[in-house]
Amino acid sequence: MSAKKSSSAARKARIEEMRRAERARETRNRILTIGVSVVIVAGLVVGGTFLIRSQSDDSDTAGDTKAASGKFVTGEDGVKKWEGKLAQTHVTKSVKYPVEPPVGGDHNPVWQNCNGDVYDKAIKNENAVHSLEHGAVWVTYNSAASEDDIKALAEKVKQTPYTLMSPVDDQKDPLMLSAWGHQRTVTSADDPNVGKFFETYVQGEQTPEPGAACTNGLS
Repeated sequence: MSAKKSSSAARKARIEEMRRAERARETRNRILTIGVSVVIVAGLVVGGTFLIRSQSDDSDTAGDTKAASGKFVTGEDGVKKWEGKLAQTHVTKSVKYPVEPPVGGDHNPVWQNCNGDVYDKAIKNENAVHSLEHGAVWVTYNSAASEDDIKALAEKVKQTPYTLMSPVDDQKDPLMLSAWGHQRTVTSADDPNVGKFFETYVQGEQTPEPGAACTNGLS
């Protein structure tokens, strides 16, 4: 067996294992949800006033939280890597990210579903960044992207766990790929760098929380 075929087989096995783990987590989550529902209701009754007050105080905080410090450095392969600090704090307010689309930083406690999910409308950066933290690759496009490229990339995303896709009107280039701390522009859906980026960064070594869920989040 060639090295390329061996790598492809290993990748398929790894994705299938992630799918099995995801299904197991969903089953456990359903059981736990049923088991603790009474406790949750009781907690809401007792602490409801305090929770509402805390959320109100948080929403009244002036200004956006700072997401990151550092800068992009472009490698020989054309992938830009963030050199500097990418915060990982869960926040409920909006975040001012230094790049668009963002590649990390403080983010919403709820991740955007990223199990091959394709969104035809813009999603919130704060939720998408949480998906990147879980090892997802985020495919984005703006109005300059061709319909053919959008459709082809959407099909690839739908077939790949730990990926998501959405429009980002303010991004610099028509087609972009993002992972935690990494980003690159591609010329088309047929650009070989699309496959290379997926191969490297879907649940790649850059992932802060490998194996974390990409379902049961925000859809």
